[in-house]
Amino acid sequence: MELLDILIALLTLITLEVVLGIDNVIFISILADRLPEEQRDRLRRLGLALAMVIRLGLLALVAWIMKLDTDLFTLVGRGFSGKDIILFLGGGFLLVKATREIYHMTEQAKQGAPAASFRTFGAALVQVLVLDVVFSVDSIITAVGMVDELWMMYVAVVVTVVIMLIASKPIATFITDHPSFKVLALAFLMVIGVALVAEGMGQHLPKGYIYGPMAFAFFVDVLQMRVLRGDPKDKTGGRAARQRSSGTGP
Repeated sequence: MELLDILIALLTLITLEVVLGIDNVIFISILADRLPEEQRDRLRRLGLALAMVIRLGLLALVAWIMKLDTDLFTLVGRGFSGKDIILFLGGGFLLVKATREIYHMTEQAKQGAPAASFRTFGAALVQVLVLDVVFSVDSIITAVGMVDELWMMYVAVVVTVVIMLIASKPIATFITDHPSFKVLALAFLMVIGVALVAEGMGQHLPKGYIYGPMAFAFFVDVLQMRVLRGDPKDKTGGRAARQRSSGTGP
């Protein structure tokens, strides 16, 4: 391969891996928000570090990874591979987790109760680890399908995780400071869960159909936030509503 072809392939792979990694960052950020503040950065760093270790470990087992596409059994006339099972179970876990988080948020808003938190740091880390494995398998199989050179896959994985580590704190802070975006992020994770379950059942959904509408929804939410910030009446009304809900207003 010529140098230009190598650079184009590498940048394309890194871009795709970063896009796939956004799901991982959002999930870890939402889980970290339920830990004491002094443990949140630790969970984000450790979760993403584990994601890199898992990805690099899977790359070392590329031959085994490719066998995950081989059917293990047949059910209702359709073969199911190891990859299908991992994506199906991981998507189901993501669906359940995102749904429960949204439920906790709505109950918290109605009752004024504090958000549920993890009993231990290890409990949060286990859930991060489960999704790390799911996202890593999907990520590595995508990388193997795009390029032939193993070193390019290693470079793409390391660069992607470094970008994720840099972006994780701003993303987590933004989601924490803006509850509406947290709901949007959870809805995004639910869509990803549905896509993973569908892919596990052999129904491939183009990524553009998923990320395009979510990017548009994010843009609309940002636009709405800017409009509300610029409306003095909304600021006054919002402040009064917050005072009434906290019991400090008239």
